[in-house]
Amino acid sequence: MNLIEDLNWRYAVKKYNSEKVSEEKVNNILHAINLSASSCGLQPYRVFAVSNEELKAKLGANSFNGQIADSSHLLVFAAYNSVTTEHVQNLTSLMAEERGVPESALQDFFISIDSYFKTRTDEQNKLWAEKQTYIALGTALIAAANEKVDSTPMEGFDPALFDELLGLQELDLHSTVILSLGYRDHESDYLANLKKVRIPLDEMVTRID
Repeated sequence: MNLIEDLNWRYAVKKYNSEKVSEEKVNNILHAINLSASSCGLQPYRVFAVSNEELKAKLGANSFNGQIADSSHLLVFAAYNSVTTEHVQNLTSLMAEERGVPESALQDFFISIDSYFKTRTDEQNKLWAEKQTYIALGTALIAAANEKVDSTPMEGFDPALFDELLGLQELDLHSTVILSLGYRDHESDYLANLKKVRIPLDEMVTRID
């Protein structure tokens, strides 16, 4: 399938069947997330891939979204609470290693990025990190569709519960958005066999030549 066909195929699944997504497909989706666009290359978030049935049930206990517990896998996107000099240094060191250059050659890059985030408050940087997770989420949705894996992006969950059960506070992270993975239940999901509805392209897009 081509990209447009993949995107037309996908929708936010309301009910999953019991089929599990293969680890190969999950790994491909996670790999795509890791390659997602990220401002400054900082990737100020981490992803937790949960397949443990008991944990998924606990995570979904306070949510109206049954997809949390019923999914094959649940991806939790957790943003950093702040952007630190250590984050920038770690990126600089990794960049030097991967590109085979001395860290001293990247000193201007380090100073520029580090100085920028130091001019902002932790709250500003926290909000920036949260927005970055949504770029990764978009990549995950496309990757899942490409793998013919159904998915549901959700904000309807208990962040405090997620943070506690996943131990995110100790990692200076907080849960931001989640994505369930699985396969649609054609009989129980009322949306499964309905045509996808979107406004006409010329209404969505204004071309300026």
